[in-house]
Amino acid sequence: MAILNLDLGTRSYPIYIDSGLISQTDLLSSHIRAKRVCIVTNDIVAPLYLNSLKEKLTDFTVDEVILPDGEAEKNLANFEVIMSHLLNHEHGRDTTLIALGGGVIGDITGFAAACYQRGIDFIQIPTTLLSQVDSSVGGKTAVNHPLGKNMVGAFYQPKAVFIDIDSLTTLPVREFNAGMAEVIKYGILGDKDFFSWLEDNTPAIKAGNKAVLAHMIERCCQCKADIVASDETEAGVRALLNLGHTFGHAIEAEQGYGKWLHGEAVATGMVLAGKLAVVMNLLEVSELRRMEKLIAAFDLPVTAPQNMGFAEFIRHMRRDKKNIAGKLRFIIPTAIGQSEIRDDVTQDALQEIL
Repeated sequence: MAILNLDLGTRSYPIYIDSGLISQTDLLSSHIRAKRVCIVTNDIVAPLYLNSLKEKLTDFTVDEVILPDGEAEKNLANFEVIMSHLLNHEHGRDTTLIALGGGVIGDITGFAAACYQRGIDFIQIPTTLLSQVDSSVGGKTAVNHPLGKNMVGAFYQPKAVFIDIDSLTTLPVREFNAGMAEVIKYGILGDKDFFSWLEDNTPAIKAGNKAVLAHMIERCCQCKADIVASDETEAGVRALLNLGHTFGHAIEAEQGYGKWLHGEAVATGMVLAGKLAVVMNLLEVSELRRMEKLIAAFDLPVTAPQNMGFAEFIRHMRRDKKNIAGKLRFIIPTAIGQSEIRDDVTQDALQEIL
């Protein structure tokens, strides 16, 4: 078992990475402070893991909320479903929420935990690759608004994260590949050796080699933990983790949440950020080609939707949370393993790549 620690003082917590973690309920129970537990999951994950998890939490009174699956369900209506359930079942401030599912479930459960009676404990059990390497770590919680992704939310840290590699065996290939976009992101933004390792190990990753997957997930989580520990609320360096997301969020909002998976939109967003860097003479074309090749190796899109051009992208990007004083800010790769936050991108440069 790999155990990482996200160091945030009194809000620090462990990240466990292993096979069979969902079954290791003694470890899970040690992070639950009281006797009430509410598991939030969705209608895809529930038939796979919910009953076995509930059966092992014998020391607790457990109930559950089962939401529909999909990015489109990460909304205020389902946030209210969770709140109403907690109130109707008389949950108090001593309840622990468990997020059992992918990034949508983790985000909406964390936001509910942040808001219910001004804050209760929650634990992350991410079951998708994307949530294991990215969204379950770092305390970003939110729901989407029709006008923008993750626009209603809070920074709120879990008490622990349990990453069970075995859950990837039930993950559809498209969802796994979408998660690889966030994995590749870590290599591009700050770890060229990891990027090369991904190039060398692509066949083993696609084959589901557990040792390779465990190493890959641990490396991503360590990278994110280090960045979050130095900038919890994204006042500076944490914004680098949004590489590809400015373009990607615009794609998701314009196409309708769920039409493009988050990782698919981020993959295209990273390529667009790379093209922007080339236009600005900040990145060699050969580096961009390596990025495109690795992204495409996991059947991820490398071109923007045909129905989106400059006007459609700009409309959504003006609402991006990274913008300051009305200036658009972009995460730009300047080499594989190096990236910068820039607010000097011209409209001419954007029009050229869009």
